[in-house]
Amino acid sequence: MLGNFSYSNPTKLYFGENSLEFLNEELPKYGKRVQLIYGKSSIKKNGLYDKIVEILKKNGKEIFEDAGVMPNPTVQKLYEGCKIAKDNDVDLLLAVGGGSVCDYAKAVAASAHCKEDPWEKYYLRSEEIDNRILPVGCVLTMVGTGSEMNGGSVITNHEQKLKIGRVFGDNVFPKFSILNPVFTYTLPEYQMVAGIYDIMSHILEQYFSGEDDNTSDYLSEGLLRSLIHSSRIALKNPTDYEARSNIMWIATWALNTLVAKGKTTDWMVHMLGHAVGSYTDATHGMTLAAVSMAYYKKILPYGLQKFKRYAVNVWDVCPEGKSDEAIALEGLAVMEAWMREMKLVMNLSDLGVTEEMLEGLANSTFVKTGGYKILTHEEIVAVFKDSL
Repeated sequence: MLGNFSYSNPTKLYFGENSLEFLNEELPKYGKRVQLIYGKSSIKKNGLYDKIVEILKKNGKEIFEDAGVMPNPTVQKLYEGCKIAKDNDVDLLLAVGGGSVCDYAKAVAASAHCKEDPWEKYYLRSEEIDNRILPVGCVLTMVGTGSEMNGGSVITNHEQKLKIGRVFGDNVFPKFSILNPVFTYTLPEYQMVAGIYDIMSHILEQYFSGEDDNTSDYLSEGLLRSLIHSSRIALKNPTDYEARSNIMWIATWALNTLVAKGKTTDWMVHMLGHAVGSYTDATHGMTLAAVSMAYYKKILPYGLQKFKRYAVNVWDVCPEGKSDEAIALEGLAVMEAWMREMKLVMNLSDLGVTEEMLEGLANSTFVKTGGYKILTHEEIVAVFKDSL
């Protein structure tokens, strides 16, 4: 393990089929005024909305609704949520939904009492928070982002063609999150597999960095093997509780900062995917899937030993009698076959990207420096072109 680091995670998790009951334990810790944050109509159709409202009323809470959070929350929606929170002096933000809803809630938590434009201050300039922060609680209905146990918050500005992920500190982490795998059963297959790939990508972004004998890499390999196994079961039977519960738990541990310890981390697949999302508003996990193969083939020569290890330890590639490069490439080939088995989007053209967009996409891509190769502008354009 190289470097020096600290680790803490203040989020309390309640996991399992009866986990919603623990909302009754958490609500008394906060004031009377609750901003109930959710997406469109799915939680009303499946009855979860009524259950949560009943619990809130039972605990004497006054509810201020903040509905309509979109899959890629926009800066305009952020301003709207901040106004609700500030005008009603809310005491708790309760996010009910997937990662976008949780991300948005954390953005509101940091921004509602900001005296400046929060987009400028916290996303463009990435400044520290110097205002009151509202507490957040999450009830998860979709897995993938890991937003239920971290400080990440991704906001999209369509006008500026930017999609920026800000990682806030411990003070913005959800105070509690409720994880009931059954709540994810009604998710359409497209969204389920997109979430599964988001989980895989989170792990790989941290795994493909560094060359030391790092405990984090062993943890990552175990999480990846479990994810691959459970994903195949869930694709065939979406209501298999064991598979869906494993996937939910892996998603949380993939991005609660644990497996990043001792790692420089990469995150270029996410930067490429975010650029695509800012132009197309496509589902996040699918934007990652569409650019991954081209990117990994580009950086493989610079991180050859880790790609070889990945092939052997995660995908069970037999190394006997093969060169390191052949082993590494076979690992990516087996991964690509699994991606197609999962029905993931493999080409950017299927998400609405055209060749005319490539320069603009490259201009909207933030370059990270923790991976095996720092990409030039021309190389970023080439990765997007190879992903078409």
